[in-house]
Amino acid sequence: MSAEERLQALELELPSPPEPVANYVTNMKIDRYLYVSGHGPAPLEGARLTGKLGDDLDVEQGYVAARQTGLSILSTVRASLGSLDRVERVVKLLGMVNATPDFLEHPRVINGCSDLFVEVFGEEHGRASRSAVGFSSLPGAIATEIEAIFLIAE
Repeated sequence: MSAEERLQALELELPSPPEPVANYVTNMKIDRYLYVSGHGPAPLEGARLTGKLGDDLDVEQGYVAARQTGLSILSTVRASLGSLDRVERVVKLLGMVNATPDFLEHPRVINGCSDLFVEVFGEEHGRASRSAVGFSSLPGAIATEIEAIFLIAE
């Protein structure tokens, strides 16, 4: 099953790709790689997507924010490549979590994005090398920001 077919089977609708909020581009293709700038969570009715993990948000809410961030990234990938089926594999994720100094569950939060990518691209192609780290703040008080690198199929 292709990535686009999996997305449809999961009944997931991608949001509109986000526009840059400063002096940068949301993605850049170099050779067979697509580098995607840091993205925040796509809106989700009823979900709390801003605030600090360990204070305002719990791990489950952070997981939802990271999943929504993954959907935002996928919308940029589709807009850039024309189809998610052009992705050969997810190479690298950098997950940033807006967290209190004593919060220790960054990896569990960023699993929201990692799990989504495995669902969409499959275990072999969706599982990436990854970092999940805490920050004292993120733009707009978003709970998560994630950047990604994808290998594009020839």
